[in-house]
Amino acid sequence: MEIEKKYRVKQLPENLDSYEKKIIEQGYLCTNPIVRIRRSNEDYILTYKSKFGIEDKQSQNACISNEVEVPLNESGYEHLKSKVDDHMIAKTRYIIPLTDGLKAELDIFREQLKGLFFVEVEFPSEEAASEFVPPEWFGEDVSRDKRFKNNYLATLDGYQEEMFQ
Repeated sequence: MEIEKKYRVKQLPENLDSYEKKIIEQGYLCTNPIVRIRRSNEDYILTYKSKFGIEDKQSQNACISNEVEVPLNESGYEHLKSKVDDHMIAKTRYIIPLTDGLKAELDIFREQLKGLFFVEVEFPSEEAASEFVPPEWFGEDVSRDKRFKNNYLATLDGYQEEMFQ
């Protein structure tokens, strides 16, 4: 199960190059349930996410979904890549340590979404999500705003700040 919150960013952290980073490319084969392919550095992954069995207990504090990840080889990834709906998403993800063993995943988008960035945090429990106090550099909680969901972003031809105001 995945329990996460997503935030806008008030100010990018300093020294981003000092953090672990992943170069990510991802696309969607289906959006209900979500079937996604992702290349993260040299790893290739097929992800299935659904709300099946958890619709009745949705948290007010976080987005919850069932998530299963399956490794792919490069040729399988490339084959599925030719079948994605809409656009591939390209982003650099910085992994930034937070308190209590949590990690911020700061996504800075490239290509057609250049100029967009936000941060996600995954939690071990709903309780941890509800007790989370975001760092000062985090902005508004947009966990429930569909405009910040990657499967929606894949449908966009480009990024304009006013679309996200």
